[in-house]
Amino acid sequence: MNIHSPDMDREPTREEAEAALALLRRWADDVTAEEVATLDPLVSRLIPGQEVSNYPALARAYPDAFEVDDAYKATMPDLQNGPSSLIRGAQQQIQHVGISNFRLPIRFHTRDNGDLTLETSVTGTVSLEAEKKGINMSRIMRTFYKHAEETFSFDVIERALDAYKSDLESFDARIQMRFSFPMKVQSLRSGLEGYQYYDIALELVESAGVRKKIIHLDYVYSSTCPCSLELSEHARQFRGQLATPHSQRSVARISVLLDNEAGVLWFEDLIDRARAAVPTETQVMVKREDEQAFAELNAANPIFVEDAARLFTEQLQLDPRIADFRVIASHQESLHSHDAVSVLTEGETFATESIDPKLFASLFHVG
Repeated sequence: MNIHSPDMDREPTREEAEAALALLRRWADDVTAEEVATLDPLVSRLIPGQEVSNYPALARAYPDAFEVDDAYKATMPDLQNGPSSLIRGAQQQIQHVGISNFRLPIRFHTRDNGDLTLETSVTGTVSLEAEKKGINMSRIMRTFYKHAEETFSFDVIERALDAYKSDLESFDARIQMRFSFPMKVQSLRSGLEGYQYYDIALELVESAGVRKKIIHLDYVYSSTCPCSLELSEHARQFRGQLATPHSQRSVARISVLLDNEAGVLWFEDLIDRARAAVPTETQVMVKREDEQAFAELNAANPIFVEDAARLFTEQLQLDPRIADFRVIASHQESLHSHDAVSVLTEGETFATESIDPKLFASLFHVG
């Protein structure tokens, strides 16, 4: 028969723990390190000055032959999938968490039935519920590699989004793919050809079960100031004074929501719309006759930044494949030390009351 003292079932007090620690330290001071290790190697860490005396000698050579099996993986810690008790800060839902600027070569289909492989920067995010610690970000990358050999379209992006949304058990998700799209363009008069590069981003957004497909295009053009043009002509006419109007490299970021029922909007189609709105696109191949033609083209199409936003809007409204849209125009002034900017939106998708402080700075394009 086992007889237990009532003291065995109660929790020790702090004073009793301190007394036990003092006793253990006195004993450890009077015996060898081997005796301490025989009792428990951790005891030496309780002795002042001996905190790391029993720290094991670790291998310093990389173990090339080591192989990871399922049993070993099962022992590895996974903090991101840990309990909610590990959450630091406010236990609230995060709208977007994931990766940005993950790069890989992606093949895209063109309007003329060809394919182009382009270096593509991927941003992939999902929502994170309040009670979840985090996500395994590598799953987003692995998902894209599963589809990397396919020719990408919004259908393929949707399959990638379905996959990582399922893997990460999330309810909202977003994928954005940025790349530089080459398109061969002719000079104005000399007959030369060269490649113009357009910064394009494809964005697929799912929120509350609704999916939206968005294309972003940066279109670079020259803008001649109408006021400066008229003042220059005034100086010529009334004073016989040679004068030149100021013009500058300008950028429009055109973002369009696609109407899923109205057919495919090719990258080239959106570029053509921009060029129809503002034909003074910067040139690639230029001889003297082209430079003269460009001067004449600018004089025939002088525009303020307000004009640019409305001219792009006029073209976008003509295309049934485009639903909501936003036009951000930046005329990077050669007269002033500041830029002239405008923002025009149609529909709810791009409407916002707050502007990213770096938004207009991000429209700066170098040659």
